[in-house]
Amino acid sequence: MITTDNKERSHRDRTYSITELCREFGVTPRTLRFYEQKGLLHPARRGWTRLFSYRDRARLQLILRGKRVGFALEEIKEMLDLYNLRDGQLTQLRIASTKMRERLEALRQQRIELEDAIADLERTVVVVDGMLKEREAAQPKAAAGA
Repeated sequence: MITTDNKERSHRDRTYSITELCREFGVTPRTLRFYEQKGLLHPARRGWTRLFSYRDRARLQLILRGKRVGFALEEIKEMLDLYNLRDGQLTQLRIASTKMRERLEALRQQRIELEDAIADLERTVVVVDGMLKEREAAQPKAAAGA
């Protein structure tokens, strides 16, 4: 009989190929190699083959989530690397919370600026379309009079 602990342990012992992670997360092999080069992922090697661990898979998920909300790779690496401090993740969680709150505020500000830009562009389109209609309406008259 397999217990929950054994299932969890075997799940955590599983390795993933570069192809499996690329397919699961919609990234390219080049992306994974880049993250490895930057020290974000640490796959084991068997010859030329990279074997990604459960931990690498979890880190990749966090990297992609962090990038999606606008964190720089350096910030993501800093937060991930704090996991190893052996303080029950308190430092990691505190710093991550602070950085996430800062990023959230920056995104909210960007949203306001984006909404302002959209409103300004919508007003400009109305003006330009009005000018275009006036000129198009005047053009046949000018051509007919020539």
